[in-house]
Amino acid sequence: MEEPYIRHLEVLGFEKRFVPNQYYVYMLMVKWSDMSEKLIYRKFSEIYDFHKMLKELFPIEAGEIDSKARTLPHLPAPRWLEGHKATENRQSTLSDYFQSLLNLPPKISHCQWIVSFLLVRPDDVALPFPHATKKAETYLLPKDRARSSSTEITGPMLLQTYRAIAVYQKNSKYEMSIQTGDIVEVVEKNQNGWWFCQLEGRRGWLPAAFLEPLDSPDENEDQEPNYEGEVYKVIHSYKAGQPDELSLSEDELVDVIHKLLDGWWVVRKEEITGYYPSMYLQKSGTTLNTGLNMKKRHLPPPRRSTIRNAQSIHVVERKKISQDSYRRNSKRYLQQKGVQGHTTVTRNVWKQKQDPSAASTGGTVQEEEGRKKAPEVPPRPTLSEILEHCTEQTKSKIK
Repeated sequence: MEEPYIRHLEVLGFEKRFVPNQYYVYMLMVKWSDMSEKLIYRKFSEIYDFHKMLKELFPIEAGEIDSKARTLPHLPAPRWLEGHKATENRQSTLSDYFQSLLNLPPKISHCQWIVSFLLVRPDDVALPFPHATKKAETYLLPKDRARSSSTEITGPMLLQTYRAIAVYQKNSKYEMSIQTGDIVEVVEKNQNGWWFCQLEGRRGWLPAAFLEPLDSPDENEDQEPNYEGEVYKVIHSYKAGQPDELSLSEDELVDVIHKLLDGWWVVRKEEITGYYPSMYLQKSGTTLNTGLNMKKRHLPPPRRSTIRNAQSIHVVERKKISQDSYRRNSKRYLQQKGVQGHTTVTRNVWKQKQDPSAASTGGTVQEEEGRKKAPEVPPRPTLSEILEHCTEQTKSKIK
């Protein structure tokens, strides 16, 4: 399986922090090859150290041997005293730098040094330590300064705004409390249904189910159902709390047929479908990287159907597909594809990726017979059949 790489990066702005001393960090939205988006924070000194190491790893591309052969982008050294104005003016420089860097050949743009530097770190998720008298200040990159020369723009430069449909009281220091009608800015949409938001200088995680778009009751970013399904492994057991949910045990394999932004995905187990927390699922053959600390937040976000006194500003209700429709469409799709024993075959994918020998030793009796049985060879067409269906040019050559 192809290793993850960064397909795009946006400089959203910067923050001024005061603990232990005053310093600045840049807000970078990293867009990965698996379509996930992660918000990270980096000091300019860290970025410059990263740049220096990159030059050591690729001396030819850095122009160390021949300056005319340089392809790595330039990055000015940090100043002795980093102030607000210098940090603000450097945003465009960083945007150009990362854009040029990620446009280089995969040998460089997909290298492990770049990937590891832009991965989510624990301090990217946790809120900065509070100052006794000052609050961290956030400065977003103005829209008129956003560069339009980007080769790939997959989302808006400005943060999306959502409205709270009900009161939510935080359950940990990493979350944020909101009141009905609050308008929040969404910094990161994690696929597990916890969104990192900010409101009037406060920041924290919120369950996506408590938020609604301002222009429509439906999410434009919600994917369509994929009835072929993707094989996922259950990494944490869960007991259904609602009739349309599934109870699964650790290490079971399921097919994910619909990924929803609220973190509750529709999965298929044999012929049964139901909702299951996405934070308890791991794609077959991949390593776990949720961007969140499972120990700090081990519970899935609440579902919208469980929210009491929800107050939407939209007259039309949000579209929803029933589990009966999921099962019916899923069964119809598999019948049309002529898939028999689909569930049994996909259950072995995980074992084969972990142990290649399982591909030859595992499986059911029906699978073994299918592997041993050679495909039937169709009969050779007669000369008259060929002449009947071929073109006049071909007929002249045969005759």
